[in-house]
Amino acid sequence: MTVSSLCHASLAFDDAIAILSSEAHALGHESIALGAAAGRRLAEPVVARIDGPRWDCAAMDGYALRNCDLDVGLRHFALRGEIVAGDDALIAVATGSTMRVMTGAPLPDGADRVVMIELCEENGGTVEIRAVPGGKPHVRRRGSDFTAGQTLLDKNRELTPVALVAAAAGDVSHVTLWRQPRVHIIATGDELVAPGEAASRAYRIPDSLTAAIALLSRQWGGLVVRETRTGDDPRAIRDAFSKDDDVTIIIGGASRGNRDFGRSALAPFGLRLLFADVAIKPGKPSWYGKVGEAHVLGLPGNPTAALTVARLFLAPLLAGLGGGEPGSALEWTRLPAAHDVERQAEREAFLIGDTVGGAARLLDRQEASAQLLLGQATILIRRPARAARSREGSLLPVLPI
Repeated sequence: MTVSSLCHASLAFDDAIAILSSEAHALGHESIALGAAAGRRLAEPVVARIDGPRWDCAAMDGYALRNCDLDVGLRHFALRGEIVAGDDALIAVATGSTMRVMTGAPLPDGADRVVMIELCEENGGTVEIRAVPGGKPHVRRRGSDFTAGQTLLDKNRELTPVALVAAAAGDVSHVTLWRQPRVHIIATGDELVAPGEAASRAYRIPDSLTAAIALLSRQWGGLVVRETRTGDDPRAIRDAFSKDDDVTIIIGGASRGNRDFGRSALAPFGLRLLFADVAIKPGKPSWYGKVGEAHVLGLPGNPTAALTVARLFLAPLLAGLGGGEPGSALEWTRLPAAHDVERQAEREAFLIGDTVGGAARLLDRQEASAQLLLGQATILIRRPARAARSREGSLLPVLPI
């Protein structure tokens, strides 16, 4: 579908999400050093290269000996030396002998129990067992945690701190990850200047969205490769655009005003518009399309509208392109309403709010251009079109923002 042939009829939010999700396919994979893979998602399982532990070892500091010696009543043992973690020269313990071992140290040949230091008394070259140990032998057997060839982490697992521990323990230096979507943010508007410059320039306003959209992109797995600010100039937008970027986000110019060039600027590239004019509030002028395999998302210029739309559409797009499920970015939960919520009008609404005492509260002013209240928002509250008045305590669908 071309830009000119797209019908002006509004599309339901769920239908728009279905279209976007059908296009949000994983981009491929790459091998990355484990230390640089934090927060990324696995494209292939992580498999152990070694056993864990690699040998029978001491589970605590103590003395390694033969359990059968204790069974026959021996309580005094000849001390043959000490083993610490990392030692590779082991001395076997015979009947009546012991070696002091540190936690993680390899168990000497012949030993099958570690007696805690607290139960022993060392005197010269002799160790006396003052209390007969019971229960666990305090020995970690080779491969008791995992074995070489065992899957440690499944495909699509996010590499959280705990996941990194498991991968490193398996002696894995590189992991295969889904490739991160390369994101380019283009903020349009003759009035925009970098934050910090507006006070000295008449009739200019700070670009309050680029940094926020960049952070949201990174939170959902995107790799922000460029940030561009242009005026309301279709040529400048075209010059900034590149098919090499996996996702281009155009902020502003989404409506049909005389200075709104977001869509038309990309028409010469063969923009295939997949949806536009979504029946939501705020953010009705939002649009999504593709130029070849490159994804383009058009956001309104009003800050609350833009950030709301980015949370609703950009987050699932990046999740899908990065190897996850688009729907994982839209996991709505239900919270009780902190107050009565008025009947919803004809368009579905996504309203900014926060939580108080475990309940969802709408913020006072729901305006597409609001920025002060946006800074206080922690959730979006979904209100279906023509929803009846919701009483205090009734459950509302909410999404973290």
